Amino acid sequence: MYRSAEELQAELEERLRFETLLTDLSARFVGVSAASIDDEIVNALGQIVEALDLDRSVLGQLVEGGRGFVHTHSWYRLGLVPLPESAVKDLPWMASMLARGEAVCISHIDDLPEEAAKEKEVGRRFGLLSNATFPLNVGGQLIGAVSFGTMHREREWADALVSRLRLFVEMIGSALARNRAEVSTQHALDEVRNLRDQLQRENVYLQQEVKAGRGHVHLIGGSAALRNVLEQVDQVAVTTSTVLLIGETGTGKELVASAIHDSSPRVARPMIRVNCAAIPETLIESELFGREKGAYTGALSRQVGRFEVAHGSTLFLDEVGELPHAVQVKLLRVLQEKQIERLGSSKPISVDVRIIAATNRDLEAAVRENKFRADLYYRLNVFPIKIPPLRERTEDIRPLIESFVHEFAKAFRKTIESIDKRSIDVLRIYEWPGNIRELRNTVERAVILANGPRLHISAPKPPTNGTTISLVMEDIEREHLRKVLEMTGWRIRGKDGAAEILDVKPTTLESRIAKLNLLRKNAIN
Repeated sequence: MYRSAEELQAELEERLRFETLLTDLSARFVGVSAASIDDEIVNALGQIVEALDLDRSVLGQLVEGGRGFVHTHSWYRLGLVPLPESAVKDLPWMASMLARGEAVCISHIDDLPEEAAKEKEVGRRFGLLSNATFPLNVGGQLIGAVSFGTMHREREWADALVSRLRLFVEMIGSALARNRAEVSTQHALDEVRNLRDQLQRENVYLQQEVKAGRGHVHLIGGSAALRNVLEQVDQVAVTTSTVLLIGETGTGKELVASAIHDSSPRVARPMIRVNCAAIPETLIESELFGREKGAYTGALSRQVGRFEVAHGSTLFLDEVGELPHAVQVKLLRVLQEKQIERLGSSKPISVDVRIIAATNRDLEAAVRENKFRADLYYRLNVFPIKIPPLRERTEDIRPLIESFVHEFAKAFRKTIESIDKRSIDVLRIYEWPGNIRELRNTVERAVILANGPRLHISAPKPPTNGTTISLVMEDIEREHLRKVLEMTGWRIRGKDGAAEILDVKPTTLESRIAKLNLLRKNAIN
């Protein structure tokens, strides 16, 4: 076919413009960022369509599993209706060609082979006259396809044009590959930062715990009351259930919480502790749930809350009954939805935290008095464990004393070879309103005052609580004997009997019991 010099010149100018466009697009895609790559791809598709007098261009990416394409980027001339994804979801012949790395360039829909019946049907239904589709590869792997088409006229796809369009598609593939690598790297860096921050928070927390010096970390004793607690610890530790520890001040609720955590699958991470009564009401919410910078006056930096620090571990909420009402509401939501929101942010953060709560209050009474939310109480009271007071496990007093003596003698660099037996007997009789904490303090004070290898320990003076105490010697003796007899189950003779504890003959003790008219409660006369 003869073409005039003007036609040849126009063709050369058109090719030059297209080459210049590709060069410009190539330069832009070299430095494209992950944030702007989508807009750049759509703009580039539009410029190619307009430069070649086409009508549409679509970039589709393979869905996971390779079953069909999803349109991620497209450009249509004004007034044209985009093809629905369902129309091109199942095009077997086209898919097989792209899988082999071959471009499919059709100048006339009727030129499609017989095995492309589905493709021919789609083309006629939606008015596609000419179409060129190129495989989109990243690292030698097919990730999608880019198509160019006309809907107002047919056109030929010259070899030179096909070659340049293929280069353009490869350029987009390289940009997508680079973007995917950047996103993957960024995700990896974010994960590393998150893990680093988590480790730093845990490290700071552990340093604080070491400085706090919580004392002996083992549950000591062999009483039936303690064995019952330990059995419940073993039962619940392997679960993720919420535990509520109930007991008087100083009974060792935190040690029981540690035992539960140490026997659980979460033991690899430290248990995070919060004393709800020790944090001011104005700060407890940010302490638990964290805050964003500027959440309130004086919030000069972002703070990560204890729930985030405890992610994947256990959070021990001591004195949970002291939580303000507003914080109770937020705690209930965390237990229900497993999500928190920092102060100053509405973005939910998912957390995987096992809750162990403790209280020395009667929460049921607090619920009745509207001082504690009933719904939160029922959420916390999934597996309650009652920690017995020391007066209900008197057989554990001696091993506890021995443990504390060993601890403090080592700390104070003193040599303690024995403990006065009368001291132990007196301490076993004492009521211990402050429980194990009071016993520990008593032993510590005695070790500080010790001047020799034999340790003498004096019992604390019992609080009077405003009541009148009889100072009559006979009354004092009667009360003392009653406590010893109750401690031994009214057993007078034999090892660890009342007579041995009091260091008197059994007959002498029996005579004093009769003289003081001491009777066992519920005794039959």
